[in-house]
Amino acid sequence: MINIRNSFSKKLSIALFLLAVPIFVVSLGVLFTQSRQMIRNEAIGHANSVLGATMQKLRRNLITIETATNANLRQVELSFTPDSILHFTNRIVSLNPHIDGCSISAEPEVFHKYGRFFSVYTVREPDSIRTVIEEPYDYFNKIWYKTPRNLHGPCWVAYYDEADSLELTLEGMVASYGRPLYRADSSFVGIISTDLSLLRLSRSMSEMKPYPHSYFMMIDEEGRYFVHPDSTRLFNQTIFTGTDTRKQADLIVLGHEMTSGKQGSMMVKIDGANCIVCYQPVPGTSWSLGIVCPDSDVMAGYHKLTYIVVSLLVIGLLVIILFCYRALGHTISPLYQLLDKTQTIASGNMEVHIPRTTRADVIGRLQNSFASMLESLNFHMGSVRYISGQTQRKNEELLEATRMVKEADRQKTAFIQNVSHQIRTPLNIIMGFTQVIGDASSSLSDEEKKSITDMISHNALQLVRMVQMLFDSSDTGLSQELESHKNDKVSCNDVAREAVNYVKQHYPDVSIDMETKLADDFILQTNHLYLMRTLRELLYNSAKYSDGQHVVLSISLAEDIVHFVVEDTGKGVSEADSKQLFNFFTKVDDLSEGLGLGLPLAKRHAQNLGGDITIDTTYHSGCRFVLTIPV
Repeated sequence: MINIRNSFSKKLSIALFLLAVPIFVVSLGVLFTQSRQMIRNEAIGHANSVLGATMQKLRRNLITIETATNANLRQVELSFTPDSILHFTNRIVSLNPHIDGCSISAEPEVFHKYGRFFSVYTVREPDSIRTVIEEPYDYFNKIWYKTPRNLHGPCWVAYYDEADSLELTLEGMVASYGRPLYRADSSFVGIISTDLSLLRLSRSMSEMKPYPHSYFMMIDEEGRYFVHPDSTRLFNQTIFTGTDTRKQADLIVLGHEMTSGKQGSMMVKIDGANCIVCYQPVPGTSWSLGIVCPDSDVMAGYHKLTYIVVSLLVIGLLVIILFCYRALGHTISPLYQLLDKTQTIASGNMEVHIPRTTRADVIGRLQNSFASMLESLNFHMGSVRYISGQTQRKNEELLEATRMVKEADRQKTAFIQNVSHQIRTPLNIIMGFTQVIGDASSSLSDEEKKSITDMISHNALQLVRMVQMLFDSSDTGLSQELESHKNDKVSCNDVAREAVNYVKQHYPDVSIDMETKLADDFILQTNHLYLMRTLRELLYNSAKYSDGQHVVLSISLAEDIVHFVVEDTGKGVSEADSKQLFNFFTKVDDLSEGLGLGLPLAKRHAQNLGGDITIDTTYHSGCRFVLTIPV
């Protein structure tokens, strides 16, 4: 007993052995009792993984269809003629391999030449793409037409497209994305509908099943099947059809979970067999996708548990023996560690840590002695390093402060020089032309006098504009803007016309078109002054820097947001320069006119009104700025 008490290596070996054996035995017991649940949990995880990958694939197809439809929507509306309709349906299907069909159908009597009905359909066939004008039929009551028409917006629908007397159809189950079409005067003219074959999608889904007899099912908000291996249930039965509320309560719960758009997994008895069902909603639709994995397939691996247990027994015993052997070597390892650290210290490296220990044997006391010695050395060395570090940090702070002061002084000088130049130029023009009028008023013609007067007025307006921007950028101007009332009743069209008229005073030769989708009595509750200044600045820049022939102000409403879009043609702004357009006192070209305040102030006005200004970087024919103001 005394020998064991004084021998640290023996005590450690016995302790490790006594600790490892109970843990190993308990672990085996837990393994047997929890193995079934572990396998099911793994199956749920695997099924969810496959379901997620399938959902991504499905969503990728849906997004492709939505993007292709939305990208061509505006062009279809602007050029709504029979020939263009034939072109666009064929183009959408040809350029997008995930799209199986596309139709554009007009309202009654839109094209008098073709009578009451006019519908164009393009379908992808195995080795070609065909586009036809469909034979007249009553498509107005078809779900793919009336649903987006009644909703006045885009939506997904699923239906069964049966082959009939029409020349061309996409036979089978179809998922269709429809959007209503409007003319420029907002009158409804038809529906564009883009199709995805659910039969093809179902076949691609079946290739991803995690177990031999697992399958996918998809239902709509009413529980109707439109993806299921049993084709007799498609569009004819729901998940609730024929269920017994007492015996199949779990299936009813699953149906309510899926139709309400929830995500999860549960054990359900389907067709008399226990199954694991994982489900999640399809984003952007009212559908739900689920994967059904029979429990018999999932638990097939449970029979391999015996081999696993035997392997674990053998491995466990080997690990215990190895662990005990390693424990003896670990007993004297602190001595080697102390030797390495003392050699490191002797070489001049003090960045060494020797931890303290509670061991009472000679190794523990030796380790604590070395730790105390090292702590004392590090304390004195640390004091020296701390003082040096503080001195270096202060020096760096002083250098940074000096650099910032120099930069601020440089920016101040540059701004003052810019302001002086920008103000002096119109003043010189005004003074010069005033002297001309005074010296030669009798010899000037009326046309020359009017030209000189217009030039003086233009430069005076330039001075007023610059003074107003300087005031707005000051602390006083900012305070007034923040404290201003935002309760003005402002007509969107009237304030736009007011801004257009203001810019035409500065640039009478510039053509500015105004296009609006809003009625004249459409009112915003905002601040009239700052909304007008913002619009004026955007139009002013377009008139000043564009070709002056294609400046357009468009007004529209989308999702309770009014969009004022100012578009022009010209040299535009590079993507690198567009990132600093809204920085105060910054100009893309230092030699150009202006103070670098117009766009930053306009953006600040817009943000204080609850909106924002952005530049459309996808537009490359000039510049396109978008001002958004909430209703």
